[in-house]
Amino acid sequence: MQVEVCAFSVESCLNAQKAGATRIELCGGLYEGGTTPSYGLIKRAREATTLQLYVMIRPRGGDFCYDDEEFLVMKNDIEAVKELGADGVVFGLLLPTGEVDETRTAELVELAKPLNVTFHRAFDVANDPFEALEAVIRTGAVRILTSGQENSAVDGAELLAQLVQKAAGRIDLMAGSGVNNTNAVQLVQTGIQALHLTGKAARKGQMVYQKERVSMASVLPTDEYEVIYSDTLKIRSVIEVVSGDKVNY
Repeated sequence: MQVEVCAFSVESCLNAQKAGATRIELCGGLYEGGTTPSYGLIKRAREATTLQLYVMIRPRGGDFCYDDEEFLVMKNDIEAVKELGADGVVFGLLLPTGEVDETRTAELVELAKPLNVTFHRAFDVANDPFEALEAVIRTGAVRILTSGQENSAVDGAELLAQLVQKAAGRIDLMAGSGVNNTNAVQLVQTGIQALHLTGKAARKGQMVYQKERVSMASVLPTDEYEVIYSDTLKIRSVIEVVSGDKVNY
């Protein structure tokens, strides 16, 4: 069972490697659900780790219907990621009507070669999961990250199992959203090929002085003086429960 860690920092990448993860999905924009990380972060993550490194290609938060300028930005970012030595990229594009934007997705898959592509949770807001499955397969992507079109993968477990059956080995299905050591085995039983988690934890940052009343964001669900990171023990606990083995680190 592959275990992918969604990481937003070099620290989290190192923790994923230390825990025994298979792969890193490197992102920026934590509070937007993941956007394209900076050039510097990608470069340092590649230098610091030996795990498979997949980089998010998402020019902004919000929906997954992109205009021509945003599409050009995605192309530029893919080219940059290839130069930095990543192993794959992660993206998802939809049409205004909720279908997979098959034409432009296939164009990006071709551009990314020889890097592999994961189609991310844009899949979970597509209007028909089975039509979306076939469309993504046709684009040449190797993997779909999905919660089974629910807010958590556990709630979407029934659909995950159906998608695995429909895919019939033509593409990998990776379960993500709310994955932890209490539900990992249940998700593995759906037949999926990989698990995706952040292993999220938080600690206070280094600032002693904290200015009240001033925020850097209009909408923020947590304390701006916190540091969010992927916790080694949380990741390792998932790996151990699905493998049945203790992970040495």
